[in-house]
Amino acid sequence: MKAIEAGCLNIHYHDIGPETGEPVILLHGFPYDARAYDEVADCLADQGFRCIVPYLRGYGPTRFLSPDRMRSGQQAAIGADLLAFMDALGIERALLGGYDWGGRAACIVAALWPERVRGLVSCGQGYNIQDIANAWQPVAAAEEERYWYIYYFQTRRGQEALIRDRKDLCRHIWSIWSPSWQFDAETWAATAPSFDNPDFVEIVLHSYRHRLGDVPGDPAYDEIEARLAEQPKITVPTVVLLGGDDGVDPPSAEDPSKAMFTGAYTRHILQGVGHNLPQEAPEAFAAAVEALADAT
Repeated sequence: MKAIEAGCLNIHYHDIGPETGEPVILLHGFPYDARAYDEVADCLADQGFRCIVPYLRGYGPTRFLSPDRMRSGQQAAIGADLLAFMDALGIERALLGGYDWGGRAACIVAALWPERVRGLVSCGQGYNIQDIANAWQPVAAAEEERYWYIYYFQTRRGQEALIRDRKDLCRHIWSIWSPSWQFDAETWAATAPSFDNPDFVEIVLHSYRHRLGDVPGDPAYDEIEARLAEQPKITVPTVVLLGGDDGVDPPSAEDPSKAMFTGAYTRHILQGVGHNLPQEAPEAFAAAVEALADAT
């Protein structure tokens, strides 16, 4: 475990593989942590890559530098964190891989600062930048049902659930978002302590409230949010990986994200895999990173 001051955070991260290897930054989502990439990072390190796996704001040992900084979970914040992290480490250009919140951070940096990104592996929705201005518009009832947790987190009751027993809630989400993943007690125990971060509840609540446009963001990120509101296209080479058994973002036969990528682009659906794709299918995720490195 290493740590570095980056932007408004002291970010803790795992650094696996040779220091001189090509950098690959791997980003976890909610409700997971950096341990989701243990096998991916080992596989890539064996191939000579340097794998850097941070704990996002609100997770694990990552902490804010100031008690006065807003505990924002908005998309611009996690994108800015990733850029600041690269700057702090002196990484000019890297391969990025992520899912859920981490996939969003990777997509944001790829869209707004493409010169910093050699290639992108994005899981789940593919194009993972939120269209907050239109978030109020309802979708099909079956899709709304899958988003129960978003509505739950708008309420005092959902907030209290996170405060009182966040681990029960997060473990339940693991099981329904990845119904075919038979994770064991040891796997869960390796990640669960990350949710004890003192900022976890506040950041999670802000993330899911901000994305519906119901709470203001941190003014420090207004400029980035304005750029994201334009729904910028992603120009860097991209591989999109989707879990066929994803319980929250099940893939469709048609690709709704393809038009948002203008560079080299491929999309793969992995059967028998759920939402936590790098931990459920580490070899496939590592292969996607290797394919981008070989192609670019």
